[in-house]
Amino acid sequence: MRIPPCIAIVGKSGVGKTTLLEKLLSEAKGRGYRVATVKHDVHGFDVDRPGKDSWRHAQAGAEAVVLSSPEKLALIRKVDHDWAPTEIVQNLLREYDLVLTEGFKQSKLLKIEVHRREVAQDLLCDPKELLAVATDEHLGIEAPQYSLEDAPGLINLLEEKKLLGRAPAEEIGLYINGEFVSLNPWAREVISGALLGMVRTLKGVNHIETLDLTLRTK
Repeated sequence: MRIPPCIAIVGKSGVGKTTLLEKLLSEAKGRGYRVATVKHDVHGFDVDRPGKDSWRHAQAGAEAVVLSSPEKLALIRKVDHDWAPTEIVQNLLREYDLVLTEGFKQSKLLKIEVHRREVAQDLLCDPKELLAVATDEHLGIEAPQYSLEDAPGLINLLEEKKLLGRAPAEEIGLYINGEFVSLNPWAREVISGALLGMVRTLKGVNHIETLDLTLRTK
């Protein structure tokens, strides 16, 4: 399974990062892409309030709590460090075509910086690190520049650079200890053929759209 592209929307406070992310999300979804978003909060957050059942589950020792309803599903999971964007994508968001993050300015992700003249004179990032800049004024830099309203242009850029595209109909991914391992065509064919061949012999298995196998060694 391929790792979906992850693009960080960065910029100084008050420049409109969330607004641009909303426009990009709407444009990508309008083209039929499956999009996930990640908001990085260095100060932490709390969605399971004291006294609620989910809070009581966690207090009782649950390492993970899932909140499920007919419309939404939420996972609250304890972690021992601040997960990098790649860890989040690999563990939770593999099925999407695009992941947009707000924050992670210190990461090595490809970045689109939002710049507004009345808020800041300088960019937050080195222009050499930027995929593009969404700005309300022309900047003397080499990075591609788009208006703050030009979400279609930015999504076009992602498509042109092959950073956004629907996953192929047939794909296989191997993760060992949480790290993605690239497979050559021969290995993909052998592994997928063996797994599908065995699973199709099982009683009650008809159409196979996805197949997930987890192996934990002793």
